Amino acid sequence: MDFQDLVSMVVWTVSGAVLLSLLMFADSLFTRYNDMEELRSGNMAVTTRFVLKLLAQGYILASSIHASNGLVEALVVSVVSFILLIVLEKTVHLLLARWGHLNLDHGTQLGKIGYGLVSGSLHVTGALIIAAFIR
Repeated sequence: MDFQDLVSMVVWTVSGAVLLSLLMFADSLFTRYNDMEELRSGNMAVTTRFVLKLLAQGYILASSIHASNGLVEALVVSVVSFILLIVLEKTVHLLLARWGHLNLDHGTQLGKIGYGLVSGSLHVTGALIIAAFIR
């Protein structure tokens, strides 16, 4: 590994961290509760969902970095993937609310860990599917 590789690694890592922070902030705008407030208060369901979403986004970013020809391309793929994951999550939330009378956002806010696991696992599953297309 030469000096240019080290510099590239730093640039890609910092860019990825900034993007992940922005995406997680944007995601918090789509929930009916304040993620940071719930995390600080010790809500393990919100924490579980948050960690699974971060893992999913990190996996997609890692896959896009591995497969892309440049930084901008990798970041764009991650943003598009984030949008797909939001659409997937909202669609499944709507279907579960209508057909299963299961409100994942409300249950997660109440601290029901199972609700947070289901909600977060939607992102992990979506990330695995999306990453298969990236490679």
